[in-house]
Amino acid sequence: MTNHVSIPTKIRRFGLIGFPISQSFSPGYFSDKFEKEGLKNCRYDAFPLLSIDLLPKLLNDIPALEGLNVTSPYKSQVIPYLHELSEEAAEIGAVNVIKIENGHMTGYNSDVYGFEKSLLDFLPYSRLLEINALVLGTGGASKATQFVLKKLGIQFQVVSRQSSLTTIAYENISPAIFYAHKLIINATPLGMAPNINDCPPIPYELAGPNHYFFDLIYNPPKTLFLSKAESAGCHIQNGLPMLYLQAERAWEIWNQKTGY
Repeated sequence: MTNHVSIPTKIRRFGLIGFPISQSFSPGYFSDKFEKEGLKNCRYDAFPLLSIDLLPKLLNDIPALEGLNVTSPYKSQVIPYLHELSEEAAEIGAVNVIKIENGHMTGYNSDVYGFEKSLLDFLPYSRLLEINALVLGTGGASKATQFVLKKLGIQFQVVSRQSSLTTIAYENISPAIFYAHKLIINATPLGMAPNINDCPPIPYELAGPNHYFFDLIYNPPKTLFLSKAESAGCHIQNGLPMLYLQAERAWEIWNQKTGY
């Protein structure tokens, strides 16, 4: 009589770091993906870190981790903890995907892929070349947005709370500037749940049917930023397609063999 010894299946661990992350769709997205695709040996968890300094402890506590997504406010802060960066992540200075292989951590930026594809689905490339963009915010999401706009040859102006050599302040958005920039991209967290009554302080009264409003936020599906634009007859797009695209790109990255 032969005894069959069952070998336990190794659980592949993935997750999300950031703070706060209770409103993130990523854990639900990947959990649904694993269930639908029969990936019973995969698990995705949310890891809210009060400080990026807690990352080494997380890695020590869960050595089976193969990959992490990174969200605000750690997309740039996480870089010193990594061994290597992809070319895109290095140029942007922001990471939202970490691949962990035999202790070697490589940072990538899948926001670039997600934003580029969702933007081109929202606006034909021929139309994009005809208009300029206002990029609201200067954080990690904004850096990925700027990278894509440069790649596509789209002229843009970054807007922040304070003006600098490379940015203008919100209060300095004149009617002339607003009319000269038909694509308005919210790359700030303003309006993200639970703070749904917030929105970037731009002159919405100047918006019209020739404006395109793109919000990188996906929760809620229609932010105050997009609602105001829709009321003015603008074309609008939220960040949900970008979320799905960057998530699938992250999954591809985690499953690439790099030899470490």
